[in-house]
Amino acid sequence: MSTIISHPRAYATVTGTHVTFVTLDGRAEPIHAIADEDVRHAIVRRATDEARRSGATLELVTSGDRGDHRLLVTPDGALTHLESPTPAPDSPGDQPLPTESYGEEVSEQASQPTATDTAEAPAAESPARPSFLSPAPEPLPRPTGWRGFARRLGISVKPSAAERRRAEWTAVVSRQWAGCRTIAIANGKGGVGKTMTTAMLSAVYARQGGGNVLAWDNNDTRGTLGWRTEQGMYDTTLRDLLPEATRLLELGAGVSDITRFVHHQSTDRYDVLRSNPELLATDQRIASAEFDLLMQVAARFYRLVVFDSGNDESAERWLRVVDNSYQLVIPTLATPESAESAALLLDALRGRDERSSILAARAVVIVTQSEPAPAVARQIADGFRDHVRAVHIIPFDPALKAGPLRFDELRPRTRDAWFAAAAATAEGL
Repeated sequence: MSTIISHPRAYATVTGTHVTFVTLDGRAEPIHAIADEDVRHAIVRRATDEARRSGATLELVTSGDRGDHRLLVTPDGALTHLESPTPAPDSPGDQPLPTESYGEEVSEQASQPTATDTAEAPAAESPARPSFLSPAPEPLPRPTGWRGFARRLGISVKPSAAERRRAEWTAVVSRQWAGCRTIAIANGKGGVGKTMTTAMLSAVYARQGGGNVLAWDNNDTRGTLGWRTEQGMYDTTLRDLLPEATRLLELGAGVSDITRFVHHQSTDRYDVLRSNPELLATDQRIASAEFDLLMQVAARFYRLVVFDSGNDESAERWLRVVDNSYQLVIPTLATPESAESAALLLDALRGRDERSSILAARAVVIVTQSEPAPAVARQIADGFRDHVRAVHIIPFDPALKAGPLRFDELRPRTRDAWFAAAAATAEGL
């Protein structure tokens, strides 16, 4: 007799210390263990929260490094282990499992092999042999200056410490993850460098990782990301994308269909999803459900989304950014007012809920000098070091103050600073 399990399903995939949890409504989010907590306990805790939110028992399906498991999780945290069905052997005539059979648990006794099934003994395995192929070596740091000149002459010179460091940053920022990753650039105060940080981090990831990066101006109140980046072929904004979102999620949608709604940056290689700064905030607010729909579109077409979060911390779309992000980046200028706003945001997130508290603890703070003031920048950076995962200082650079934001326009020292900040941010993805 077969028993049909009709409980809704949530999923957890474990890779090393990283866990991706997929909620009942299909939204993926990271799970972080607290302190020395076993990651399995963190998964069960998150699944219990999801069951409590839905008000019903759910089936939790886990896979990855800790094996494959199925459990029933009730809203009060009670667990029931389920046996995973044994997969049938593949054969040329096998057909894909119909979707109606998902969730079925077969309890009938399996048929025993017949004599004809075992008549032929399997052929003995060939003895192991060494492979003639070897894995590709790690790329060597590219020498510059006199080292590069010497290398072109055929003289072997070891890379400098700075070149080795840059090679390490490049390896981190060029990573390709399974599934879309999201970064929230947040500070409730305006004029603290959110747009600049969004553009510079997007440029580093897109230039080094081969594109497929979206900078999303998630702003109700006159977002300026569109003003400081190139305009594409079509004068479109987020409001134009929203009514077409469902169509872009259909199977027949092409990979280039998103081009009509975003603005490609020719040298920095990322795309910009603009807000409309000409409209009042009341005319371009979007609800949580609309944000979630747009996020599905973004996740389909891009491997990484960087949110310029805007200034209204009470807006539904601002809160959804926090709820949907793997990594939090808090920019601040090297001024007391900007730094205090950043600190207050960290305090508020620590008290909001458990997930927001983890984001705050793992945040990256970026202190940018709007004027040459290295001593003040160091003082502000030191004030954050014990409260977040990483702090980076961006030196003063006239190319960041106004006008188009282009990575190649920066001074070499500034480019290196953004490289380091982008690598520290990517470590949290």
